Amino acid sequence: MSVARTERRPRGELSRVLVVDDEADIRELIDLTLARMGLATECAGSVGEAIAALKEGDFQLCLTDMRLPDGEGLEIVRYINEYCPQTPVAVITAFGSAGNAVAALKAGAFDYLAKPVGLEQLRALIKSALRLPGNGQDNDDPLQSLIGESASMQQVRTMIEKLARSQAPIYISGESGSGKELAARLIHSRSARAAGPFVPVNCGAIPENLMESEFFGYRKGAFTGAQDDRDGFFLAASGGTLFLDEVADLPLAMQVKLLRAIQEKRVRKVGSVAEEPVDVRIICATHKNLRDLVDKGAFRQDLYYRLNVIELRMPPLRERAEDIAPLVDAILRRLFGDQPPRLSPGALKALEFYSFPGNVRELENILERATALCSGDSIEVEDLHLGPEEIHDAGLEGRGSETLDEYLNRLERQAILEALQKAEGNRTAAARLLGVTFRSMRYRLERLGID
Repeated sequence: MSVARTERRPRGELSRVLVVDDEADIRELIDLTLARMGLATECAGSVGEAIAALKEGDFQLCLTDMRLPDGEGLEIVRYINEYCPQTPVAVITAFGSAGNAVAALKAGAFDYLAKPVGLEQLRALIKSALRLPGNGQDNDDPLQSLIGESASMQQVRTMIEKLARSQAPIYISGESGSGKELAARLIHSRSARAAGPFVPVNCGAIPENLMESEFFGYRKGAFTGAQDDRDGFFLAASGGTLFLDEVADLPLAMQVKLLRAIQEKRVRKVGSVAEEPVDVRIICATHKNLRDLVDKGAFRQDLYYRLNVIELRMPPLRERAEDIAPLVDAILRRLFGDQPPRLSPGALKALEFYSFPGNVRELENILERATALCSGDSIEVEDLHLGPEEIHDAGLEGRGSETLDEYLNRLERQAILEALQKAEGNRTAAARLLGVTFRSMRYRLERLGID
């Protein structure tokens, strides 16, 4: 197989796109499409030529075939992610090669196109890629809505920054109330799709007999009550992000149709004979364990691998006790402005010991209730109304003549010293025994004055 020659266009101030394909007709099709969009192209016919071009200059986008004479397109994806991280790369796969597309997305590809390449989808992909932060888009959102400086929250913010630069489907796991939808909205707001719609869908709230029409839309007269044409969730989210919350609640029959829509990037309205192209990014979430549901046959394995290209885990609040104080401050300021009521040291300590099965959402409810019940401008332990079992779990019983703060500090100090003894003084191992992060452990050691 002959290797294509490298073709160049005048560089000037135009955005530059690297096209890598060993088929001349595909290169010519993409080259003409890009030229009509006012873009400069440089073409390569092999992995070697592509990497040589990347070493020579900057590109705002790379489009590469998966199969090349001297290797795989994945080699180019990996090279770009390591040496040219600001350049989004999309792959072109053979029709029906879902496995290749998923592998490319996991390797760091921005998006993919299936052969035969559709010009409408090609243009949409290029426009999205060129709107990415770092390619001319001004996006300085500091992610302030994700409050907390714990190691786990810092990792979440870092992941969101990376995921925003991709079109890959994302699976957000985490307990109820841990902020899964907030994370999805932040990914959308920092992505090339920020100007498009963000459409959240609670999959567990849609009656099974209405799911197909709600997701894909319907034509007038398709069924009783269909008096007009209507777009479904996919078309409503076109150009933006479709967030499927509680995706584990989808019935198996709907999972098959959802899989096809994601793979083919096309939907057919109920009552229509023609399919319509859709340009959406899928982010899904559930508090259930999807892997367990796959093993039990309650969730399709092929859909699981299609949705779970990249996983973002939202940590439960009990794993980041050091974030409770800033969260409390932010919630009270949101409720009361610049003069919120004060949380007593004992009340804050009680919250830090509490397990929070409802996570941040439960913390918000507790504080709203406490501010309504407290007298004066200070919230005390009794205003939290955690209940006898929760108070016992927080270690608030049997304190004798000690003040509440003294008693709680003694319990915490005792637990930490026991863990340090078992770990032979190794703070990292002690933190693991206590089920907290090393950052949280260090914070507690400093606060309690433990050397």
